Amino acid sequence: MNKVLLLALLFTLSFTACEKMSDDYDDESPVIDMTAIDASPQNCITIFRGEPLEFNAVFTDNIELGSFSIEMHHNFDHHTHSTDAEHCEEEGEEEEKTPVSPFRWIENYTIPSGLKSYTATVTIPIPQGVDVGLYHFMVRLTDAAGWQTFKGISVKIAEK
Repeated sequence: MNKVLLLALLFTLSFTACEKMSDDYDDESPVIDMTAIDASPQNCITIFRGEPLEFNAVFTDNIELGSFSIEMHHNFDHHTHSTDAEHCEEEGEEEEKTPVSPFRWIENYTIPSGLKSYTATVTIPIPQGVDVGLYHFMVRLTDAAGWQTFKGISVKIAEK
């Protein structure tokens, strides 16, 4: 009898111990929106040495945003990170080359607490003396729960 009672108690506890997940449980990745009219950079654009690159994007999340990072590095060996279906014409036309003075940018940014939407604007100085050619511009967006989204964009740095 004690075994039956113990098994019934354990069976009942196993069902009551499982709580329903609350409505604010975060199981969704954040979103990087590059479709606004002033979103920048767009895939396949040309930027110029000595001029700043303006990054503009809208970030959203179902619960709360956390942080984002921007990385820009050369693509002289034609590797890929692109998340766009569109491939740039220059990628097939330009020959692979060895970097001499490549541009590299890696920065992390915190988004103010409690936000579900955030418009990110960052000015990135492109030095005059960097190598011209193909580059990757990458954005990683992380929400407060740790989910991450990635956006890879191909750009070209040119001489004006």
